[in-house]
Amino acid sequence: MLRPLLADRYAPLQPDGNGIQSVYLTGISEGFAQALIALIGPEAIAVQANAMQTDRSLTEAIADLELWEHHIESEVERDTSLPLTDREAIITARRGQGLFKQRVMAVERFCRITRVDNPTHLRASHCKPWRDSTNDERLNGENGLLLTPSIDHLFDRGFISFQNDGQLIVSPVAHAPSLERMGVPTREAVNVGEFSSGQRRFLEYHRDAVLLRAVR
Repeated sequence: MLRPLLADRYAPLQPDGNGIQSVYLTGISEGFAQALIALIGPEAIAVQANAMQTDRSLTEAIADLELWEHHIESEVERDTSLPLTDREAIITARRGQGLFKQRVMAVERFCRITRVDNPTHLRASHCKPWRDSTNDERLNGENGLLLTPSIDHLFDRGFISFQNDGQLIVSPVAHAPSLERMGVPTREAVNVGEFSSGQRRFLEYHRDAVLLRAVR
């Protein structure tokens, strides 16, 4: 039943049905996955349904955050109590560039995960999100890390975080194979180095309010 559905490369099974012990990352087709779920029965179907609901919830939450940030950005643009240069700096900081990035670069030298150190390929990512920060915090260099775009996405959306001592935290709801392909080790302990006292304060907020916890 499953043999016609095996992938040409990196399949988890041999043609005779025995497993392949040497495989590291396997590739299965959608048809193979659905057939396997049907063979396992109701338990697997329930897990699949829960995973699909989780994916939809995360997608909707991210969309809501984007809308809220655009709303806040519009408010900053209209706030004539702030000098124009300040408004521009605060808005640019949302995208991890401008004055905020310059200040983060006074604290950080490279992406903590990928070790990329060319500023062209790095964004300044807020530990305490831009949307939750005061204007001063939005431009505070210790409220940031220099990260490559894919790592910035994972950190900004709570799929990864860091302990104060530099220990990498991977959210239990993160898709581990995707993180591996994006350069984030998920099968071993990773320490990216200690943070400054100011960074530790903002990272505490990130762990408490941004890091995604297990779905209950």
